Amino acid sequence: MSEQRSVLGENPGHAARQMALVFALGTVLAAVGLLTAPDDQHVPLIAVTVLAAGVAAAAWWTPWSRLDPQAPLVLCVPVLVLLSYCTWALTGGSIGTAPFLTMLFVWVGMHFSIAAVLALGPVAALAYVTPLVIDERGPVVIGGAALLIPAVMGVGALIAQQVGYQRRDRDTIRRMERWRAALTATLAHDVRSPLTSVQFALETLDDGDLPPEQRHEIISMALRQSSRIRRLAANLLDAERVDSQGLQLDLRQVRLSTAVDEAVGYLTAPVSVAVDPGLTVLADPQRLEQILVNLAANAVRHGSPPIVISAGREESGMVAVHIRDHGPGVPEEKRDQLFSRFSNADTNPDSVGLGLWITRELARAHGGDTRYTPADPGACFTVVLPDGGPVPE
Repeated sequence: MSEQRSVLGENPGHAARQMALVFALGTVLAAVGLLTAPDDQHVPLIAVTVLAAGVAAAAWWTPWSRLDPQAPLVLCVPVLVLLSYCTWALTGGSIGTAPFLTMLFVWVGMHFSIAAVLALGPVAALAYVTPLVIDERGPVVIGGAALLIPAVMGVGALIAQQVGYQRRDRDTIRRMERWRAALTATLAHDVRSPLTSVQFALETLDDGDLPPEQRHEIISMALRQSSRIRRLAANLLDAERVDSQGLQLDLRQVRLSTAVDEAVGYLTAPVSVAVDPGLTVLADPQRLEQILVNLAANAVRHGSPPIVISAGREESGMVAVHIRDHGPGVPEEKRDQLFSRFSNADTNPDSVGLGLWITRELARAHGGDTRYTPADPGACFTVVLPDGGPVPE
């Protein structure tokens, strides 16, 4: 069976097709009942057979994926109408319809919230008990039917709670897997830049005609980039540090000016730093470095000089770090995509669209955020992080 018409699953189409099978079962049972039912029951059974078959076909073939996720709940209406009609029109109808009433609540509990189960209860009670009252079936039958409704509501509510718990558990696992995949891909992406610098240094040193001072400078640069590659590779282990709350961070008080100076040291283009030495942030040092390098490298790659990194406290009590360039800025039609995963806002064919996304995720893991504001001229990216307090004396 194709995915488009499969029965097992959790989306609206799966839910509706499961209910279509329930209607199909009702169609078969009503048709079989015609073989043994007395003559006065044939008309009601034919009506039930036709109606159930029609609803089964509609439930199966309706394009539920185009509708609201709650749309299959509308199928409760024909179920209750048919159950009410059978209870009133057929001999022993209250006994025959009870299993279908139970299946209805089980189905709602499997696919919808406990609120849907509770809301269905009074409507089901009205649809099930009213025909018995009208037909004067007696207090024993009516009382038994009235007691059945709370019982099936309880079953539906229990199922809804259990399914909700399992769904949340699966969402947590999926969120962890997304973090692992994103961190791995991002680190691989970030390794390219320092690796290119190391390759350039080795090729330059291979010439052999450089003065000692220049050789020393190139070797120092290659060592810095090699050190960064080592740290980035070590960060692959962070995939195992992800839990249901997100990334586990080693939070410390970090002097912001020092962190910015170290991050700028990895870049090949000049960057001006205007950060008060007294500012600190509460951050994971390695993650803070990754945030700053990503944003500064982004400014170098897409902006124009001068590139300036500044910082200051906000009224909210957070510290805002601004990375400003004087290039063309980000086109308005691209701004909504800047921080999305695998964004196509970057037209560079070598870009995988992860840098800004992971930067924002890392900032949010710290309790902060990242935002973009157009400058005149240029672009300004701001990362907001918790204030680390005064610098220890």
